[in-house]
Amino acid sequence: MQSVRKLTDDLFYIGGSDRRIALFENVFPVPRGVSYNAYLLRDEKTALFDTVDWSVAELFFENLEYALDGRALDYVVVSHMEPDHSGTLFETLRRHPEATVVCNAKTRAMIAQFASGKAPENMMIVAEGDTLTTGAHTFAFVMAPMVHWPEAMVVFDTTTGTLFSADAFGTFGALNGNLYADEVDFERDWLPDARRYYTNIVGKYGTQVQALLRKAAGLEIKMICPLHGPIWRANLNWFIDKYQKWSRYEPEENAVVIAYASVYGHTENAASILAGKLADAGVRNVAMYDVSATHPSVIVAEAFRASHLVFASTTYNAGIFCNMETVLHDLCAHNLQKRTVAIIENGTWAPTAGGLIKGFCGMMRDMTVLEPSVTIRSALADGQDAELSAMADAILASMPRPKIVHEAKIEPNAFFKLTYGLFVLTARADGKDNGCIINTAMQVADSPKRIQIAVNKANFTHDMIMKTGEFNISILSTSAPFSLFQRFGFHSGRDTDKFAGDTSDTRADNGIRYITEHTNAYMSGHVVHTEDLGTHTVFTAEVTQAVVLSAEPSVTYQYYFDRIKPKPQPPEEGKPKGYVCSICGWVYEGDELPPDLVCPLCKHGAEAFTKIE
Repeated sequence: MQSVRKLTDDLFYIGGSDRRIALFENVFPVPRGVSYNAYLLRDEKTALFDTVDWSVAELFFENLEYALDGRALDYVVVSHMEPDHSGTLFETLRRHPEATVVCNAKTRAMIAQFASGKAPENMMIVAEGDTLTTGAHTFAFVMAPMVHWPEAMVVFDTTTGTLFSADAFGTFGALNGNLYADEVDFERDWLPDARRYYTNIVGKYGTQVQALLRKAAGLEIKMICPLHGPIWRANLNWFIDKYQKWSRYEPEENAVVIAYASVYGHTENAASILAGKLADAGVRNVAMYDVSATHPSVIVAEAFRASHLVFASTTYNAGIFCNMETVLHDLCAHNLQKRTVAIIENGTWAPTAGGLIKGFCGMMRDMTVLEPSVTIRSALADGQDAELSAMADAILASMPRPKIVHEAKIEPNAFFKLTYGLFVLTARADGKDNGCIINTAMQVADSPKRIQIAVNKANFTHDMIMKTGEFNISILSTSAPFSLFQRFGFHSGRDTDKFAGDTSDTRADNGIRYITEHTNAYMSGHVVHTEDLGTHTVFTAEVTQAVVLSAEPSVTYQYYFDRIKPKPQPPEEGKPKGYVCSICGWVYEGDELPPDLVCPLCKHGAEAFTKIE
């Protein structure tokens, strides 16, 4: 019997889940199964967005016929030709010979390959920026090569803001009734599988994922429909930020993962003692994995999550223990980089594993290997406890500044970070945290130290500061990704929780949150004077706390425009023309720009718009 789910008035979920599968792509364990998502649009024309794996074919065809409700199938959009999404493509076309296959040129070649050299007759070949109109909906095609096959593309519904994201933003795991990510505890129950899916399936192609994210940043995405896992309709920026970190190979957490290979337990003992010393020193959530009992895909995912890795291995056949060597090969193959590593080796007569592990680290970019390593001969000897203590100290010393509330103090150097740049302004009122992007913050007095900030009255944070008289500003650095500006600048705190999914909960002495990543300093202010300037209020505040967080340069307004904000693309010939917002890229279609226009995305006025020539 069919199990069609209605997403909108004319969009239907018609996929299915396989809970019996043991290995995804015949290599990755999936104890929670996997879903194969497909979507049918019932507009003036009908459009099927991808098919499914043959394992759920019977249900898929029941769902398709039910959702069509007697109508013809006009289009089959193939965004990715991997058989877990195209296994039923040819049977679909056999049942619906009237359908036109919509794909790009690379996909067409692959379709022919999977069809023994013969491609379907009815095909529409699309390229970057091409569109397809089905009636009320217009779809734009965006190429996503190597995310994670060379022919992959995503499809954006410009009418509703729905992104059909192919394998991007997918995850392992069968769907259990709840279709949407906001209907489950995604961070607790799904994030580890989402991370393992990304790092092992797409992790090698961070540069290509970054290219896709830059394209997506120019789209007003309201819902993401991936080909595996839950659909996203809320807190999209939280998940997109995960992709930003993973694709930049930035650690997701300041954490330590210990992977060990032990034959008779002596190497495991050393790893356990080190873990205890780290815990005693205040390192939380230390993770340990036996490489002989844990699938390499789990350790790859954990290596993407954590900032620090410890490899502890016995020497085996004059080399690295075989299962540890497999893990290291996988880490190299998935392009891991920007990690700090400590090494423990064991060998009864010829310990060589440590040097070989260091060689693997040398094949990965921007890896810091802590010295010295610890060498065990059979078992830990008297006195080697001090070596493990030294290793724990070295790991601790190399970890970024802990995310803790700083003591109330004012560091004069923090004021040198102020520039004509961009800042996250945070406030708290009535038990709610909020933040927004501002571009005006300056020091106006030295004794006592005072600053001024200008805040648009349309911002919810403005109202909080008016009510409480307290705020923090986080001075953003040049590493800040565009997703951070989207998170705090493109939505209103009146209807969006801008800290959703952020578990750091780092607060200054005033109890207000501040931003710890991509920030070089923060300041706390107590308002002593306000001045109404029409659209904005200027708050003069006495600085109660000022702390330097990093030596990274502050992001200037110009740097943001030149290096961070995606460049808005002018419309192609024949497409609507008008005015483009220079801040976020939103386009106003019209011959004349209203002088009182306010950008619906970033809330900037008409002065931020330029005419599209």
